[in-house]
Amino acid sequence: MVHLSRLLIALLIAALLPAQIESEKVFGPEVQTGPYKHPATITGLDNGDILLAYYGGEGEYANDTAVFVARKKKGESRWSAPRRIAQDPFRSVGNGVIWQAPDGVVWLFYVVRFGDTWSESRIAAKVSRDRGETWSDSSLLTLERGWMVRGRPIVLASGKYLLPIYHETGEDRERVSPDTTSLFMIYDPAVKQWAVSGRIRSRLGNLQPSPVELQPGRILAFCRRGGGYGGQDDGWLVRAESHDGGITWGPGEDSEFPNPNSAVELLKLASGSLVLIYNDSFKDRTPLAAALSRDGGKTWPVKKVLASGRNSFAYPSAFQARDGQIHLIYTSDGRKQINHAVFTEDDLGAPPHASPSPRP
Repeated sequence: MVHLSRLLIALLIAALLPAQIESEKVFGPEVQTGPYKHPATITGLDNGDILLAYYGGEGEYANDTAVFVARKKKGESRWSAPRRIAQDPFRSVGNGVIWQAPDGVVWLFYVVRFGDTWSESRIAAKVSRDRGETWSDSSLLTLERGWMVRGRPIVLASGKYLLPIYHETGEDRERVSPDTTSLFMIYDPAVKQWAVSGRIRSRLGNLQPSPVELQPGRILAFCRRGGGYGGQDDGWLVRAESHDGGITWGPGEDSEFPNPNSAVELLKLASGSLVLIYNDSFKDRTPLAAALSRDGGKTWPVKKVLASGRNSFAYPSAFQARDGQIHLIYTSDGRKQINHAVFTEDDLGAPPHASPSPRP
């Protein structure tokens, strides 16, 4: 009877605890697109398929890099082999962003590097009208030196698309200059024209913004900090807001979240909750954690580790599917492996009314 009671208690506790979030390897060194596979980006399609894109080659600054895409069809468990969809015959390419717009068009934004450092980059784009099966020619979206992409666009209440971009300055491969800024391109699908927003400026510089629209016209963004890649005890994620649909931005301020100079993902779920996926460290790209807010980002009382250990878990990219599941990808193993995790808001272990955590 005692053993049975203990078993029942254990089962009850297991039922109440949030589910363990597990990841699967999508691609590793065995895939013949070069050892480098970083960063990756993910989007869900209107037919239930999932598209994943990354840029790969011999290394971050190699001349042979290209953007590859793979598909996981609805109901299937395996990903297709990666297929090259963007490459420059004369220059290296970088960060790719793949995203399906409400009209069904799939966009690929990516970086073309014109010099020795990323501050010499431009943004290019391609589109697909058959869910990523075939693609248009490439076109330079911007001619401005040092403009780059990292995160997927969001659709605003106005119907316009907000594409997060950033302007990286400086010639040091190991440091981001303090005048590096985040900004946005705003696309009006009614007239098919792009406009450029104001900038987010901050103490250390900031880049790679990830935005959500809290209310019509009010946008919250978290940005990766600037500075070096070593540890920095005052290196926080940068937080900024816009109150006019992303046209102008308030100052970038230090948030409560540490940042080791690594990318971040911010999602607004169908429930209205916000999920922030980031590296919970001032120095290392481990652990990879998710924080949850149910009050528009005022407090973040719940945090769950998604991946940890002596590794680097970096560049999270995520979306919420129509069934409520959150699909996350990130890279690891020296930027040679892409991983995929699937979880729900409930898996984060959020009680209905949790007390906020104090700022460290």
